[in-house]
Amino acid sequence: MGYEQGKHLEVFNRLYREMDHIYHGLAAKAGMSDSAFFILYAIVELGEGCLQKDIAQYCSISRQTINTSIQNLKKLGYLCMEEGKRREKRVYLTEEGERAVREKIYPVMDMEKAAFAEMPSEESRKLLELTEKYVQIFRGKTGENM
Repeated sequence: MGYEQGKHLEVFNRLYREMDHIYHGLAAKAGMSDSAFFILYAIVELGEGCLQKDIAQYCSISRQTINTSIQNLKKLGYLCMEEGKRREKRVYLTEEGERAVREKIYPVMDMEKAAFAEMPSEESRKLLELTEKYVQIFRGKTGENM
């Protein structure tokens, strides 16, 4: 790898960590762990009644961490669960969970949309295209299958 490519990778990794730090700060400001924040976010994206395994895959977080965080969110009164087929468990927001989503998740989604909207569509499309390409190549190098 050439010097310039190495520098580009350093910048990419720094930006990735900065994005992670931003979301960590948003979760902390909402009074939640990162995983709890992303679980509520995922439920909004995936829809009510989604499966725990789908949340884990969507968030790229282990099923064990998702399960632990879901149990904590249940104790807070944000979530309830219903048995699905086999041992699958469907996740639903309670009234308190819906309030938390309105107050803590939707504002973040609005900020994300506003930030994306400030980019010309060609730039945002290219950003997604190249990031997806990088992730696919990197996943191939690590042997990870998702």
